[in-house]
Amino acid sequence: MPILEVHLVEGEHTPGRHAELLARMSARYAEVLESPLSRIRAYVTLHRPEHWAAGGVPGVEAPYFTAIVLEGRPAEQRHRLLGAFTDILVDTLGVERSLVRGRIIQVPPDDWAIGGVPASAARRTEIAARAD
Repeated sequence: MPILEVHLVEGEHTPGRHAELLARMSARYAEVLESPLSRIRAYVTLHRPEHWAAGGVPGVEAPYFTAIVLEGRPAEQRHRLLGAFTDILVDTLGVERSLVRGRIIQVPPDDWAIGGVPASAARRTEIAARAD
């Protein structure tokens, strides 16, 4: 279920760097959530410099990420993800840490589908174990 989207300014980094970023972030996501890597979905969305502004200045490299997790994940895990994803963006892309922004979005298991089945049913055992 874990989904990760990273927003970047087009032309700032090579496709190889994007691939490295996605691989590193996916691995860390799986590690922190103790989830199989095969469940992680991650992608980069590129924005033309004239369509992106930070501090009112177009084209400034200021990455933003969104990570989606099922509701019920502990705050400690969510906080680790925020820090880890920021670290990876800084280390992989060389961006300034203070310019990175990120958000964790929790989705109720009844509102997320896995193969067309609500996660509340598909992951019932895992969700119950986290609640204990």
